[in-house]
Amino acid sequence: MNQAHQQPEWFTPAEAATYLRVKTRTVLMWARTGQLKAYVLSGTKRRAWRFRQVDLDANLESPSVLSETGRVS
Repeated sequence: MNQAHQQPEWFTPAEAATYLRVKTRTVLMWARTGQLKAYVLSGTKRRAWRFRQVDLDANLESPSVLSETGRVS
């Protein structure tokens, strides 16, 4: 398979937002609050986040509704 057509393993916040179909601000908020696993690049003056595709997929697969007990699982 052609490597140019494969999805990248690492995403910028904007790419992660497009992948998850949310706004970039939402992805960054989730990263800051620990709701989405993210990695900070070192050696930059500003905080630069990167996201792995497997972590984004895991976030999509996690339940986001209340269970029968009324608690979020």
